[in-house]
Amino acid sequence: MDLGIFLELNADGDSTWWASLASGLGRTLATAALAAILAFVLGSALGVARTTDRAWLVRIGNAYVELFRNVPLIVQFFVWYFVVPGLIPSVKRWVVGLDPTDHQFVTAVVCLGLFTAARVAEQVRSGIQSLPRGQRAAGYALGLTEWQTYRHVLLPMAYRIVIPPLTSETMNLIKNTAVAYSIGLAELFFRTREMGEMTFRYFEAFGAATLIYVAIAMTANRVMAWVERRVAVPGYIGGGR
Repeated sequence: MDLGIFLELNADGDSTWWASLASGLGRTLATAALAAILAFVLGSALGVARTTDRAWLVRIGNAYVELFRNVPLIVQFFVWYFVVPGLIPSVKRWVVGLDPTDHQFVTAVVCLGLFTAARVAEQVRSGIQSLPRGQRAAGYALGLTEWQTYRHVLLPMAYRIVIPPLTSETMNLIKNTAVAYSIGLAELFFRTREMGEMTFRYFEAFGAATLIYVAIAMTANRVMAWVERRVAVPGYIGGGR
């Protein structure tokens, strides 16, 4: 095992292989962070829509979840990168004006965000439906509107319940960024393959990538565990005393 390979100049000759991996890690974290925000906001909206009494909202939410959960992620990447710009003229005009690197980054964020939103929606829905029905009735009895009942009564408790599955989803999202290499995004896995193919030091390259992925996934796990402890309701589903 030659650890000195990380200090050698990369294929471009302007930085070391370690700097190249660090650059890929930065792109991975940026993609995961923005996709997580999109997934949480959209997934929460879809999860709420699927628990309302409006049949049309429930059908829209169910259709979205079933569509995005049943199509492989790599296929969705190709659809968003190659097909959508060709089908929608306004998107094509916007993409043509983008730098190719920005196009890849935006596509990765949108694709991962929409894909993960379907999974978040299912978790939020299950969290809301796990609450006693009396909580919704109590909100209405206090004179709250439906939105206010969700905002002040149901969602604060539902989010606490679904933190463990959201933790797993956060870790999966970080790992799923590796699929973005398929459209050319220079994230961590892309840089790892580049290093392996240029130096034939696959053991060192993928060994380093494995350690980096484990480190960032476990960091996300510990952060979410801390959040879970901080917001736990005493005596309610694992809450502290």
